[in-house]
Amino acid sequence: MKYFSKSIYILILILFIFLAFNNTGTYANTIKYKISGKEFSNYIVIPEEKPKGVIYIIHDWDGLTDYEKKRAQSLSEEGYISIAIDLFGIDTKLEGFKDYRRETGALYGNREEFRKRIKKAIDIGKEAYGIEGKNYLMGYCFGGAAVLEAARAGIDMNGFISFHGGLKTPEGQNYKKTNSKILLLHGSADPVSGMNDLADLINRLEKEGVPHEAQIFGGARHSFTVSGSRDYDSDADKKSWEALKRFLSQN
Repeated sequence: MKYFSKSIYILILILFIFLAFNNTGTYANTIKYKISGKEFSNYIVIPEEKPKGVIYIIHDWDGLTDYEKKRAQSLSEEGYISIAIDLFGIDTKLEGFKDYRRETGALYGNREEFRKRIKKAIDIGKEAYGIEGKNYLMGYCFGGAAVLEAARAGIDMNGFISFHGGLKTPEGQNYKKTNSKILLLHGSADPVSGMNDLADLINRLEKEGVPHEAQIFGGARHSFTVSGSRDYDSDADKKSWEALKRFLSQN
């Protein structure tokens, strides 16, 4: 009986290891935490080899989904600890555009709460998986706007990357506290934040002395990296990912 129990224990342990490690040799985990009584989570993917640094990913307006988790997986395969962070909360209802607008609108309307959630998610990641290396913050669409919010807030990073993000600077804000280079990856046909918004942002960054780089993808619309969406552009998706990797290697 004791032998049987020990065998079962070993099988359970093997099963746990099999489930925890995927076929690329990386390890995925979730950390839950609370802000003002509301529960949030970070999804972490850790590479098997010694990590080059840590990359935090902020989700689109539909919340933390498999999209960001797949991006985290891809970045872990490049050698980075990848942490997809949640700004809406685990139990938040996210079933359609009305819900997405409610959650994003609430944060756009309360910038203090917006920044608080970003910083807390990053702090949780650093406490659990902080390493001697560089830290980057990237995001898609709403997440891209959140990345710029973090840059304006002076959150300590080694680089900020916005994929087709909202580029407008809120009234009364500026980039005087921004401490690292910003990479903007944007479509020329984006109807949400057009070329005028991009030009205005670049002028602001230039005036305020913030290192920056922009790559524009001709004809690409808003969600050009989101496979299956009406805006998906495979060429722009591939080129923007390569631009991200160059940025990481150079900074």
